[in-house]
Amino acid sequence: MGPMPSVPPPSPAAPGSTALDPAVAARLKRSADGLLPAIAQQYDTGEVLMLGWMDDEALHRTLTTGRCTYWSRSRQEYWVKGDTSGHVQQVKSVALDCDGDTLLVRVDQSGAACHTGARTCFDEDVLLAG
Repeated sequence: MGPMPSVPPPSPAAPGSTALDPAVAARLKRSADGLLPAIAQQYDTGEVLMLGWMDDEALHRTLTTGRCTYWSRSRQEYWVKGDTSGHVQQVKSVALDCDGDTLLVRVDQSGAACHTGARTCFDEDVLLAG
């Protein structure tokens, strides 16, 4: 009997593959590339933190791990908010809008939400103040 072949570690799911509950998946209206915008909001203050993108698998991971998982359109890979920066988003709730095409993820944000180091992605470039 020869040596046992090595088994490669599982790779992240490709966009479109998922373990998401089929009843939830059926309600989603995705863009042509299979994504939904996901707005991250601080759960206790209502502060809008950032916009990320989720496919079915990213949503499944977010719902089951309690940490926000997004699909990076530029890197073509999943990323968990805070794994690199330490600025974790702990999920408090996830809501689907009335049209089924946008997610609102209420989180408890640790540190900065923006990749620039700002608390939110919407503080630096105000186009109109009233």
